Amino acid sequence: MNRRASPSPPLRIGNASGFYGDRFDAVREMLTGGPLDVLTGDYLAELTMLILGRSRLKDPARGYASTFLRQLEESLGLAHERGVKIVTNAGGLNPAGLAGAVRELADRTGVPVRVAYVEGDSRPVPEGYLTANAYLGGAGIAACLRAGADVVVTGRVTDAALVTGPAAAHFGWGPDDHDALAGAVVAGHVLECGTQATGGNYAFFGDHEVRRPGFPLAEIHEDGSSVITKHDGTGGVVDIGTVTAQLLYETGGARYAGPDVTARLDTVGLAVDGPDRVRIGGVRGEAPPPTLKVGLNRLGGWRNEVVFVLTGLDIEAKARLVREQFADALDRAGSEPAEVRWELARTDRADARTEETASALLRLVVRDPDAEAVGRAVSGAAVELALGSYPGFHVTAPPGKGAPYGVFEAAYVPAGEVEHIAVLPDGSRETVPPAPGPYRELGEVPEPDLPAPLPAGPTRSAPLGRVAGARSGDKGADANVGVWVRTDDAWRWLVHELTVERFVELLPETGGLTVVRHVLPRLRALNFVVHGLLGEGVAAQARFDPQAKAVGEWLRSRHLPVPVQLLDPDRPEVHA
Repeated sequence: MNRRASPSPPLRIGNASGFYGDRFDAVREMLTGGPLDVLTGDYLAELTMLILGRSRLKDPARGYASTFLRQLEESLGLAHERGVKIVTNAGGLNPAGLAGAVRELADRTGVPVRVAYVEGDSRPVPEGYLTANAYLGGAGIAACLRAGADVVVTGRVTDAALVTGPAAAHFGWGPDDHDALAGAVVAGHVLECGTQATGGNYAFFGDHEVRRPGFPLAEIHEDGSSVITKHDGTGGVVDIGTVTAQLLYETGGARYAGPDVTARLDTVGLAVDGPDRVRIGGVRGEAPPPTLKVGLNRLGGWRNEVVFVLTGLDIEAKARLVREQFADALDRAGSEPAEVRWELARTDRADARTEETASALLRLVVRDPDAEAVGRAVSGAAVELALGSYPGFHVTAPPGKGAPYGVFEAAYVPAGEVEHIAVLPDGSRETVPPAPGPYRELGEVPEPDLPAPLPAGPTRSAPLGRVAGARSGDKGADANVGVWVRTDDAWRWLVHELTVERFVELLPETGGLTVVRHVLPRLRALNFVVHGLLGEGVAAQARFDPQAKAVGEWLRSRHLPVPVQLLDPDRPEVHA
C-alpha cells in the first residue's frame, strides 16, 4: 500500500450541492468562506436521472446538469487561485460532454485547469427504458486526481464516491483499506445532502438559527476518521443531532454497501470536537458485495390530477357527490383510466375565521398507459361539474391534459461486467479494475443487545417528537424512517417502545406493507424501512408525499404514552 511516511494533515473536503437545483451561490460561498482542498457537488438522484434522460431525448449533446457549468463561470478562476480541486457528478448521462464544456469555459476565461472525467456507468438500455446506469465507486475519481486533474466530472457514481475518491488519492489508500474507506464513505454520506448536515430539514430546528445554513465540510484524516464542520461565520449548526439525522437518511440496516467498501453503520461513533464540530470515528469496513447496483428509469405512463376545494358544512357528503358525478361522467365517456385514486384531506376547521381554513381538499389522481385516457376525458369531466355539483364548487387549478410519469427500478450486475474508465487530463484512458476479491455478500448483522428498559413510572400522552428526532426519505419504492434520541434514558425507552407493531399502529398507511426495524445503539437510533410505500418510486408520484420526506415528521406528531421524566417541563405540548 502506498502509505505516507508520516501522518498527513487532514484533507478538507467541502460540498456545495445536495441536489440539482440547490443554492446557486453555494460554490462561491464555499470557495471564499475558508480553506478547502476539494469542493464536491452532488447533482444526481433517481428522479434527476429521469429528468436528464428526457433532456437528452430533445438534445443528445445535453444530459448533464447545466447549472454546474453556470456556477463554474464565476468560480473556476477562484478555485484555481486557491488550489481547490473540484469533483462533481454533474456529468449525469454525458460526463464527456460536460468535461468538454468545462474545457471550453477554461479556454474562454484563460484559467489553466486540467479537466478529467469518469465514464463507464452507462449500461445497455433495455427496450422500453430511458436510462440504465451503474453506480460506480471512487477509484476512477482517484485515478483522475493522481494524474493531476483540477476538475473531475463523473456520471452516475455513488454519492459517497465524491469523497472516497479524493481521500484515496490523497492518502494513498488501496482497495483493501476497508476501515479507512468506510470512514470516508460515512463522511461522504453526511456531506452529500448539503445543508441537511448543518441544520436544514432538522427535527429540532427551533433550537438553532437555521434560516440560511452554511454548507458542510469534512476534515478527513489518514485513518478514515473525520470531523464534520462548516466555514466559520456561516449559518446553521453542526452537532451530534444534525450528523445523526443525516447518517440515518436514506439508509437501511447496519451494512451500508457500496462499490468501494461496505461500511458498518453500527460501528460509527460520534463525539463533540468543539463548536460546530463533530468527530466521526471507529467506523469499520468490510469487503464490498460482488455486484453493482444499476438504476433503470422508464416512462411508466401518463398522469393527471385535479384538486377540488370543499368549503364549510357537509364535507363528506360533498366529496361523495363529486366522486359519484365523476364516475358517472367517465362511464358515459367510456374512457375510465386504469388507476383512479381519491384522497380527502380534512384541512377544514369548524366555525373558521377565514375561508381557507374552512376548506378541505379532495384530490383526484388518475394514471394510465394512454395519454388520452387521462387527458381531455378527465379534465372535461372535472370542468363540466363547475355549475352542477356541490355548493361553492372550485378547484385549485384548471385541469390540464396530463403529463408523463417515470418509474425507477434497481437491478444488479457483477462488478466485473462494468467498464470503469478514467479519462485523464491528457486524454488517455485508464481502465479502473473492480475492487479485488474476496467479496462479501450482504446479510443482516446479529441483533444487538438492548439496554434494560426504563423503570416503570408515570406517563403522559404526548407526541413522540417531544422526545425523538426523525428523518425520512426514499429509495425506489421503499421509504426509510430514521428515529433517534439524545439521552441514554430516552434510548432505553425508545428501543423497547417503538417496535414494528407500534410503528404500524402510529402510521396506519404502512399497514399491510413489510416494515423492517434496524437497531443502531451507538447512534441511539432505530431505522425503519417500509417496503413498497412509494409504489413505483418518486417519479410515479403515487402518494401525497412521493419522496417520503415528511413521514418522519408525521411519526413525530403522533401521540403515545411517554414517561413523564423524559418530557421537557419547559416545552409546552402541542396537540393536533
